Amino acid sequence: SLFQLKLWNKYRVSNIPSLIFIDAATGKVVCRNGLLVIRDDPEGLEFPWGPKPFSEVVAGPLLRNNGQSLDSNALEGSHVGVYFSAHWCPPCRSLTRVLVESYRKIKEAGQKFEILFVSADRSEDSFKQYFSEMPWLAVPYADEARRSRLNRLYGIQGIPTLIVLDAKGDVITRQGRVEVLNDVECREFPWHPKPVLELTDSNAVQLNEGPCLVLFVDSEDDGESEAAKQLIQPIAEKIIAKYKAKEEEA
Repeated sequence: SLFQLKLWNKYRVSNIPSLIFIDAATGKVVCRNGLLVIRDDPEGLEFPWGPKPFSEVVAGPLLRNNGQSLDSNALEGSHVGVYFSAHWCPPCRSLTRVLVESYRKIKEAGQKFEILFVSADRSEDSFKQYFSEMPWLAVPYADEARRSRLNRLYGIQGIPTLIVLDAKGDVITRQGRVEVLNDVECREFPWHPKPVLELTDSNAVQLNEGPCLVLFVDSEDDGESEAAKQLIQPIAEKIIAKYKAKEEEA
């Protein structure tokens, strides 16, 4: 029915089964990854399973691939890319190659930026092999509880996913993968969402994430696409501001 479809769209459900917890008083989503919650907390000790700050969920030792260990408070004051990935997944491996270059460029430009690898590998050995290619930090593979809590915090439904956080630990974008692939020179870092995008192969994934307004223009005529952008930019900004005021994702 239409009502069912509306619910699927509203909560951006892309696979089933999906279990989403909502605060009855405000209607706001408390937790997207309900299935992981019940698996990790069958006794309900952590109820009502609301979102915790990133700094609290990530707390503990982090690794470099040379075996050196750092405390998670080393991330304070930096932008952080939380990278959910695994060696068995070909799109992950190709993103990692691009990301290594992006990471180097951003650091060389003097920006405070760190990436945190949260592994979905199937064994400690494949984690070590994959992590050996990465110049950044990782949650220890053995700390399955913390890896699972990070998956829950961001409602991860597929990999690779790169979530970019600001220095306070708030989400700038969930579409880090698209941003990195579209901006190889990292000129737009830290990739605050743009109200209007040009449709490309890599950002088409966002058409599945919610209602989209798509405006077709004659690409041969440069002036026309610029005029079209100026036409829909204020509309898009108004919609984003409305959602921001409600503290919801647009």
